[in-house]
Amino acid sequence: MELLPLLLCSVVLFSSVVSCEEKLVRIGLKKLRFDQNNRVAARLEAGHAREGLRAALNRNKGDPRDTDIVALKNYLDAQYYGEIGVGTPPQKFTVIFDTGSSNLWVPSAKCYFSVSCFLHAKYKSSQSSTYQKNGKSAEIQYGTGAIAGFFSVDHVKVGKLVVKDQDFIEATREPGVTFLMAKFDGILGLGFREISVGDAVPVWDNMMKQGLIKEPVFSFWLNRHVDEEEGGEIVFGGVDPNHFKGKHTYVPVTQKGYWQFDMGDVIIGGKPTGYCGRGCSAIADSGTSLLAGPTTVVAMINKAIGASGVVSQQCKTVVSQYGQTILDLLMAEAGPKKICSQIGLCTFDGTKSVSMGIESVVNEGDERSSGAVNDAMCSACEMAVVWMQNQVMQNQTQERILQYVDELCDRMPNPMGESAVECGSVSSMPTVSFTIGGKVFDLRPQEYILKVGEGTAAQCISGFTALDIPPPRGPLWILGDVFMGRYHTVFDYGNMQVGFAEAA
Repeated sequence: MELLPLLLCSVVLFSSVVSCEEKLVRIGLKKLRFDQNNRVAARLEAGHAREGLRAALNRNKGDPRDTDIVALKNYLDAQYYGEIGVGTPPQKFTVIFDTGSSNLWVPSAKCYFSVSCFLHAKYKSSQSSTYQKNGKSAEIQYGTGAIAGFFSVDHVKVGKLVVKDQDFIEATREPGVTFLMAKFDGILGLGFREISVGDAVPVWDNMMKQGLIKEPVFSFWLNRHVDEEEGGEIVFGGVDPNHFKGKHTYVPVTQKGYWQFDMGDVIIGGKPTGYCGRGCSAIADSGTSLLAGPTTVVAMINKAIGASGVVSQQCKTVVSQYGQTILDLLMAEAGPKKICSQIGLCTFDGTKSVSMGIESVVNEGDERSSGAVNDAMCSACEMAVVWMQNQVMQNQTQERILQYVDELCDRMPNPMGESAVECGSVSSMPTVSFTIGGKVFDLRPQEYILKVGEGTAAQCISGFTALDIPPPRGPLWILGDVFMGRYHTVFDYGNMQVGFAEAA
């Protein structure tokens, strides 16, 4: 399982209401008031497609096993969590439905030494008549710590569906404050088996394998209106036509593991950044609160929306010492990928610039630190090249280009991933757009800015956070709840594709 820092939001199954008319199972989600102490839970980092869906859900006809609908609750547009049952009779747990991971885990009654376990529901195998012992040890690494425990087997109830003999992890260790403050007890992964720890068969795979759903499709609708009672809905086995407008744009899954697909350029205020002009990879991740992407572009977005982050000294050093040289090489139409190696900050492997590493820059007695500094300088140079190229395309003056790049250094996202903006300026911020399947998907400022608190105490946070995944896996964008809240998302396992349509 490749480690990707993702800000988890949880999906709560609140209540199970079966409609005889619709033959759907809905689990409702409630919206909760903001609690400053729980903001850390939204920062959890998990270690963590063509038009062709057969038919939209016919809500008044069909087989009772057609769909299973789980209603979602919305906590601050940052956590969506719900209730499942494990064991017979079902022991209730609130979990995140996370398309960015593939395992199910809940706290164990045998968790004695983690404070988090004492504040959440715990699974008691002795109270379940369908429990089967496994005992194989397991560990899942997150950006803010790891959960560890052992595998067990039992029935898992999701809505009205009962998945039999499901492998899951009983967590016996949950370090850090993230799980301590979290509204959820555990995580139910909806990713592919390829990233499942212990090669455990995911819950979704068993739903299909056991014939519990008719169509190998599930879909997410996340309600971003925080004042409304209904937080959203996940539909297993189809889509609800009441939750989207128009048609979905589908793109094929390019790599099984995460729900990964190819994405085109990112556009800020109607102007292409050029960074993903030749393509980037992206994943649709219900377990990520924000929208994560390469630092290069996130810094450009933060500059455009006036978000303030942490000043990167390496970035400013590169601009002051090499800015004019980089600009001169760009104006001379030198290959952008070779510029940083031409000025000695990176090496060129034939296709791209790469960090020179400690073998190229060695200070006596401090090989490791000089390698780290050199890596930072190489990365800062590569970002500066992209930023300058963007401004050259817009016919800006040399003076303005150098000033712009220096300002971007001040907009580098801070280490915790958050960047603040002025709440009073939200209405004047630009639209940020993503190109998927040849179509442009817009995000308006009120959709990518998260407001916390009320009145003079209110804080506004940029919905964009930095995440740098190197080639060949990256550059990678994580389209989390900020994006999925605006666009109803279909995960079509049968056709190996992901679809997006404007949410209703």
